[in-house]
Order: sequence, then C-alpha cells, then structure tokens
Amino acid sequence: MSLVEIARDGEVCILTLRREEKLNALSGEVERDLGLALDDSAVRSSACVVLTGAGRAFSAGADITEFRERTAEAVIEYYRSTGNVYERVAALPQPTIAAIHGYCLGGGLELALATDFRIADETAVFGFPEVSLGIVPSSGGTHRLVRLVGPGRAKHLMLTGARLDAPAALAGGLVNEVAADARARGLELARDLAALPALAVSLTKQAIDLMPETSREAGILIERLAYGMLAQSDDARRLADEWSKG
Repeated sequence: MSLVEIARDGEVCILTLRREEKLNALSGEVERDLGLALDDSAVRSSACVVLTGAGRAFSAGADITEFRERTAEAVIEYYRSTGNVYERVAALPQPTIAAIHGYCLGGGLELALATDFRIADETAVFGFPEVSLGIVPSSGGTHRLVRLVGPGRAKHLMLTGARLDAPAALAGGLVNEVAADARARGLELARDLAALPALAVSLTKQAIDLMPETSREAGILIERLAYGMLAQSDDARRLADEWSKG
C-alpha cells in the first residue's frame, strides 16, 4: 500500500501523506512514494496540486532514526534518490498548495516550503528542531526560508528551534492564510487556480521562481519572452476576443 494517496477533484490533484501512526514522518518510503506520485498521470495532467497529511498532522518531520547509522556515502546517495523529492515538488509546473494542520516540523516544514502556497488551520504548529538534534535542515529549507522571511527571522527560527502557532506563522510570512479548515480552503484556492489559463499560470510561476536568482535585465528578458509565447496562445486569443465583445 502506498504511503501517499492520490485523488482527483476535477482538475485538482490531492496528495495525502498516509503514515498516520508516525504523524506522517518523512521516511525514505514516504519520500519514494511521493516521488512515484509525482510521476502519476493524475498529477501530471492536473492543473493544481494540493498536498496534505492524514490523521493528526501534516508531517512531524523527517524520520531521523533512518539517518543514525548512515555513512557519509549513504547520505550522499540518499540525496541523489528519494531525498531529491522536495526539489521535484518545487519544480512542478502547476501551482502547488500545502494544506496544513497539526505538526509541520523539520522536514515537514521543508516540504511545505517547497509548495507555492501554504494554508494552515488553527491547530498547525511550525518549527525547525534540527539544530537541537545536532543536524541542519537539508532539504532546501534554509534557502527557501531565507528567501521567504529574510535571514534574521530564518536564523531565529532555525537556531532557537522556536515553535510558531498559525497566527504567528501568518504574521511572520511563513504561511499565506489561516483558515478554519485548511484542506477545504486549499481545495477552494486550487479550483480557482485551475480555472485560469494553464500556460499563463505555469509561465508566471516559473518566472517568479527565477527572479530572486537573476539580474534585473535578465528578469525583464524572461518576462518578455514569456509574454511573447503567451500572446500567441489559444487562451490569449480567445480571452482577448471575449474581452473585446464586452
């Protein structure tokens, strides 16, 4: 049985972590099954992806018991295989949403940070406990957190291991929204995004992702190239005709 459940809701694909007895801790098996899910036609053909956790948590973090006996060579191999799934989530062409309840810690928070939108309910708890365990966030968390909240806040969260509730996470820019039901609100947003012209959404997402890494001149060029591609698309022509007709 897969540890990641795949479901479709129209043009939206919902991926649910299903390791409830371990609060969806991210073992190698979970990461493997998430990687397999990303290759599934239900994900590939969807217009938006919602990622959530079954049971009482989004994810309590990486299953650190798996790392205790690994050699340096085994750790490197891990990042070449299942450990790369976080980057694969971030690289999906369609919008992605993390619907978060309960614990969202360590590797679970890194997974949430790899999505485009994070929606939490009031049970959500966020934090990076890695330093207190003698390790460091290593699935893109340091890079993404600094880009999202700045180096000062990132240092505070990671070095102190502070835990944030949903309102504090919203105030600090860690999540986009706090909702009564994160999954329901995530699906609502996903349906809205799925109704937009898919190519325009995808190219806009990719352009935004590239901006922090590029110069102003290169950023403007990316925008113009994307516009040139989109201006000739069937969606752009159809919508322009509809607009002109009032």
